[in-house]
Amino acid sequence: MDDKLLRYTLRVDRLLFQKFRYIAESEGRSANKEIEQYLKRRVAEYEATNGKIETNK
Repeated sequence: MDDKLLRYTLRVDRLLFQKFRYIAESEGRSANKEIEQYLKRRVAEYEATNGKIETNK
């Protein structure tokens, strides 16, 4: 597996996730890819306001 990829277990309300999966499918994405898009968008918003986040890697 690529070292850049991280596995993360997410616990979420079942009904909420079913609705989220519906949205993801309507956008032509898997639930995982839809979550990734949300994360990228949120990080970009945060960095636009607060500056680049520096990490160890």
